[in-house]
Amino acid sequence: MFADRAKIYIKSGSGGDGHVSFRREKFVAAGGPDGGDGGKGGDIIFQVEDGMNTLINFHHKRKYVAGDGEPGGKRRCHGADAEDLIIRVPQGTVIKEFESGKVIADMSGDNRREIILRGGKGGIGNMHYATSTMQVPKYAKPGQSGKELYVQLELKIIADVGLVGYPSVGKSTLISAVSNARPKIADYHFTTLEPNLGVINLGDGNSFIMADMPGLIEGAAEGVGLGHDFLRHIERTKILLHVVDAASVEGRDPVEDIHVMMDELRRYDKELLDKPMLIAANKTDSIDYSSGNPIEDIKKAFPDIPVYPVSAFTHEGLDELIHGLWDILKDMPKEVQVFEKEYDVDYRDDADLPYTVEKKGEIFVVEGPRIEKMLGYTNLDSEKGFDFFQKFLKETGILDRLTELGIKDGDTVKMYGHEFDYYR
Repeated sequence: MFADRAKIYIKSGSGGDGHVSFRREKFVAAGGPDGGDGGKGGDIIFQVEDGMNTLINFHHKRKYVAGDGEPGGKRRCHGADAEDLIIRVPQGTVIKEFESGKVIADMSGDNRREIILRGGKGGIGNMHYATSTMQVPKYAKPGQSGKELYVQLELKIIADVGLVGYPSVGKSTLISAVSNARPKIADYHFTTLEPNLGVINLGDGNSFIMADMPGLIEGAAEGVGLGHDFLRHIERTKILLHVVDAASVEGRDPVEDIHVMMDELRRYDKELLDKPMLIAANKTDSIDYSSGNPIEDIKKAFPDIPVYPVSAFTHEGLDELIHGLWDILKDMPKEVQVFEKEYDVDYRDDADLPYTVEKKGEIFVVEGPRIEKMLGYTNLDSEKGFDFFQKFLKETGILDRLTELGIKDGDTVKMYGHEFDYYR
């Protein structure tokens, strides 16, 4: 089964918590703090795996979570860093943030390995908080939380030439005749369900890749049939080769078919029409010229597009077609089109997280991610923890903001379920 899309959940590891401990040594009456730092959480890394050509594995496993760093220990012991989690994907895989559809990374070209989510930093142990006035700090910083995302994986075929056309026009036969591809071929009235890639060797070390895309049908730009599953694969191709049934074996009008294909490409992404195009007028061995010349009709309808009469069955005209494609490709840039990064993961530490200070009625409300995280690792029942809490309010400017809002002694301050009476 070919699979070119998958939605998965990824989460980097959290950093280990810093440790709170004090030296207890013989002949040392009051040992200082010796709590160690926590280890770093594991990264989520995507890496290209040669030989992979489908995303089917991600239909069976959809959750990928890296390990957490170990907490720090006493005697200044540093917690162990967690191992990174490597996720292997085929070349050409585009990683997108699921909700927005923005590109996080494109695993194409030279980009074969990329950290998608960094693991959280380890927390700082209490040995770092000792000062001349605070010689027995009883608090440490917790590890930074890992990041989580739902991502959409999309495999966009990397090929120099993409064959587009209705089902049963002979695309599979054509690619098997000119390359090493061996697609399943039959007189189906439905479309090939997966792209077939073939390498065309021209000798002298020259070659290019041709891809037989799933057949295009009317309404594909709106997602009818395979819809976007088809159109997505032609975004990277350098040349579009329209394949039509010039003999109208199935009763189709080749000129009308090309107009429909052009319209679908335009509606999906009008920039696709800027790519070089050729037309392969296939099945010339079956043309009945007594009722007209369909090759000339195609040339008249599309005077700006080179038309090559071919028969994939008898191989007539295939050499001319291949050399026509190569004449265009040889002067084009060799680099693979790589989609630019559009989405950045927010790695702001606690100090960069936002908060708000507002007066609601007679109560002053302080909230926001920074406040919530601070309360999560502060023991307000301890004298030292409460001292740390008051210092936090002063250093962040929260006390100044409360003063600006007109707070007076005895007023109530509320923070995520905690209520305090304010006194200067």
